[in-house]
Amino acid sequence: MTHQEVIKQLKSGNPKPIYFLHGEEPFYIDQIVKAATTSVLDESERDFNQTVVYAKDTPPIDVLDSATRLPMMSERTLVVVREAQEYKKASQWEVFEKYFESPSPTTVLIFAHKYKKFDKRSRIYKILKKDAVLFESDGVKDYQLGKWIGDYIKTKDYQITDKATALLAEFLGNDLSRISNELEKLFLLVAPGEQINEKHIEKNIGISKDYNVFELVNAVLEKNPVKANKIVRYFGQNPKATHITIVLANLHTLFSRLFKAHFAGTDDPRKLASILKIHPYPAKELLLNKRKHPARTISKNFSLLREYDLLAKGVNNSSTPENELLKELIFKLLH
Repeated sequence: MTHQEVIKQLKSGNPKPIYFLHGEEPFYIDQIVKAATTSVLDESERDFNQTVVYAKDTPPIDVLDSATRLPMMSERTLVVVREAQEYKKASQWEVFEKYFESPSPTTVLIFAHKYKKFDKRSRIYKILKKDAVLFESDGVKDYQLGKWIGDYIKTKDYQITDKATALLAEFLGNDLSRISNELEKLFLLVAPGEQINEKHIEKNIGISKDYNVFELVNAVLEKNPVKANKIVRYFGQNPKATHITIVLANLHTLFSRLFKAHFAGTDDPRKLASILKIHPYPAKELLLNKRKHPARTISKNFSLLREYDLLAKGVNNSSTPENELLKELIFKLLH
């Protein structure tokens, strides 16, 4: 089941007795728990029939006590165990075994086991698999972030430019909770139906649309020394804006993509995006600029990146500051 399907079932008025949510991505698990605590019971029923506990502070026997309690002036009770991954011993889960085999029909028991998958080889998992609703929350890969952001924004009846999408993906990474929180801020400030662009992001999220790693990498891609030097100068004046290791990682990604673009056998941005597993926007930029970066030059650039990675880590370098190393590297990459 998808997380939307689990939420739909919880809101249907006919939820199942046990929901076991586990996996590496906490965002979907949090969304399901939020839906459960706001929809399984009416507000007037929650004081006596809704129990939310944290596994670290709650022994399994206490959870069982709550789960086997009869509802008061309600059809059912709801018991949510947050941070269930804190039950780390098999003996803790064995306490639930008999209950899992024959759960109370008037209780909805939800386990939120975040940041890692439950052991599917275990006896407990096999018991849960028979009757419980199991939801496995997988993370979103870096190359899927652009689509995820676009899809999320569409559900809120907004639109977003390709460049704004790329900025968010680049600087917020695949932390879906953080991305959604930042987007929710924008939804309060941008008129419904309006297209979110990089100016909105710069003003309201704090990511500079002109002076960031994304724009520096683009300047290198476009072989634009004036733009690149302005950004490097900005980084030198604002040390907290980025770190040379982040720049090196992004440049390595750029040259890897350029190298593959040379041998991809296509000039169609969408086909290249599919091959490289990236958003069509950066794929288009790669195709427009790949002639400026011959394959032989890219090979030399990989050597430069390795050299400056070592220098940044202090190997054969005891005095040159980070901003000077970055300035040297960008100069060599552009000339």
